[in-house]
Amino acid sequence: MKKFNIILLGLLFIPYLSFTQIDRSIRPKAAPASELQIGNYETVVLPNGLKVFIVENSKLPRISLSFIFDYDPILEGSLIGLSDITGQLLKTGTSTRTKAQIDEEIDFIGASISTSASSINASSLSRHKEKLFEIVSDIIINAKFNQAELDKAKSQLISGLAASKNDPGAISGRIEKLLVYGKNHPYGESPTEKTINNIQLKDCENLYKTYIRPNVSYLAIVGDVKKDEIVPMIEKYLGPWAKQDVPKHVYETPKAPEATTVSVVDRPNAVQSSITIAFPVDLKPGTDDALKARVMNSILGGGTSRLFDNLREKHGFTYGAYSSITPDKLIGVFSASAEVRNIATDSAITEFFYEINRIINEAVSTDEINLHKNELAGSFALSLEKPQTIASFALNIERYKLDKDYYKNYLKKLESLDIPNIQYAAKTFLKPQNAHVLVVGKAEVIAEKIKKFSPNATINYYDEEGNAYDPAKKTKPVPEGLTAETVIENYLKAIGGRENLSKIKDITKIYTTEIQGNKLELHTRQMAPNKLCTEFYMGKIAVMKQVFDGKKAVATSMQGRTEFKGDTLENMKLQSVLNLDLYYKKYGIKTTLLGIEEIDGADAYKVETVLPKGSKSVDFFDVKSSLKVRSIDEGGQTNYSDYQQIENIKYPGKFTQDMMGMTLIFELKSVVVNQKLDKKIFTIEKTK
Repeated sequence: MKKFNIILLGLLFIPYLSFTQIDRSIRPKAAPASELQIGNYETVVLPNGLKVFIVENSKLPRISLSFIFDYDPILEGSLIGLSDITGQLLKTGTSTRTKAQIDEEIDFIGASISTSASSINASSLSRHKEKLFEIVSDIIINAKFNQAELDKAKSQLISGLAASKNDPGAISGRIEKLLVYGKNHPYGESPTEKTINNIQLKDCENLYKTYIRPNVSYLAIVGDVKKDEIVPMIEKYLGPWAKQDVPKHVYETPKAPEATTVSVVDRPNAVQSSITIAFPVDLKPGTDDALKARVMNSILGGGTSRLFDNLREKHGFTYGAYSSITPDKLIGVFSASAEVRNIATDSAITEFFYEINRIINEAVSTDEINLHKNELAGSFALSLEKPQTIASFALNIERYKLDKDYYKNYLKKLESLDIPNIQYAAKTFLKPQNAHVLVVGKAEVIAEKIKKFSPNATINYYDEEGNAYDPAKKTKPVPEGLTAETVIENYLKAIGGRENLSKIKDITKIYTTEIQGNKLELHTRQMAPNKLCTEFYMGKIAVMKQVFDGKKAVATSMQGRTEFKGDTLENMKLQSVLNLDLYYKKYGIKTTLLGIEEIDGADAYKVETVLPKGSKSVDFFDVKSSLKVRSIDEGGQTNYSDYQQIENIKYPGKFTQDMMGMTLIFELKSVVVNQKLDKKIFTIEKTK
């Protein structure tokens, strides 16, 4: 609408214009960039070393405080996750306030406070600024951790890991860090359940007391404040914060591989591959090279870029392909990524390298460089509308020792970049011959095709947590004479035996889970021989229901109703059989013992199951307990654990399952058998 109004306004003035001949083939010259007039900020340094930047802005009656604790990254080793958890605990109590009191006082003044091990951010109405300072300073100076909150934080972090364990993007992120930085660099570390469980209260207390000190910290204050009135407040509440020498850490600088390496994380049920091409770059924040590299990467893999045009628009391999080049005071990184169909994996990698080599070897066009310079200039100009931007400029100048006029001259420097600058950045920082190529996908389909990207035609294999393994040795031979039938029979004995299982005529199981903060219950009811009703409840409302009445199968949800047909229906007939494991021979289900593989640190028998219509799945049974610990089929992966005995049968007390792009954790709430379920439960209502 705004554009239309501008055009209309222009038409109104046509009668008053004197027309002259215009050569429209000549592009108008842009006015030269001028030195920006960026808002001012005041600087104060307390005797304890805390550096404070004050940005006065009275447009809104609000104030925001942003603390940065700028200590060297910590190599956490067996305690990976310690910084994350310590940051969470900062807001859970002090020597003068309980967590409940902190929360109540924050709510009372309508404030918000978030904490991490490297920063604290807080805001409120400016009239409550003194109360805000009082609460935040108490959190910083008098933090007191307790075991209950530590246990809760550890549980939440472990749940988050479980939820992302089977997410290809999360797996790629973990392994990329390991490959680029190595396990002996803090940037290469990723938490596991084991390292989180190693964390003790004393570890959190030690990190807090050792590293969160004013002499390595910065505070940016933005909002409706005046320096004269805010400085005494800063001194009053943050002056008592005691300075202390903070340990310095030096790490070996990660190097790019001598030749391109190819790594795979095998996801047997994956229908697409997650591709990452990455390597470290020696690129420091705020340098002229950093700006050149940013424009170069914008052309290569920004929002409107060559990678996007090639892999999506031209070839249709993916919904999006992007790259980034990130400066860092220790070591930067280049990373390009996309998710593509399995069949297109090697072709997509070929195009990634084609575009990377093209921007190195061929000069970009003037139009192309101007387009991306204009995009970056526009984004920079928009950021200046936020007072917080001025504060972040001040922090960056101080932290990275930038020229005082760095941001004032930013647009001038951006405008001055030309084609040789971009090619210089590409030749200097892009190393396609020294890259890590990482693919998370179905190795059976992709492995042979992507060997060609490795100079020695080898592939490095990693599991989801970054442990290297040899796939040839991953599956161990089974004892002589052992068969799949024996493994399954031992499993049936372990959970209660054929006789006890055969006595079950109906069963109701309820499991609980959580999706994006919403608690759900999974109700599964079965009646012999093959009736099944599965429902998801949110509170008392059934949000999803699936019923098989012995002949037909229907799923209903808020999106509508679906009736299953063909092979899907045939497979569901079998899946609905109560205790199907008892009747493999009866239903023509074939099993094959493929070997022994390690599952979560323990050996498990690997059994392939093939249904009459050809659908395959793989089950894993713990060698020692004979219990089923994992199943993989076309729908994803399910892990079983914490078996509980109810009457004479053992049931998984917990299972995790891929669903809707997430990994959900289900915990057993109840099991009831032989309660003579009403057959109406399994009735499929006729459509109107």
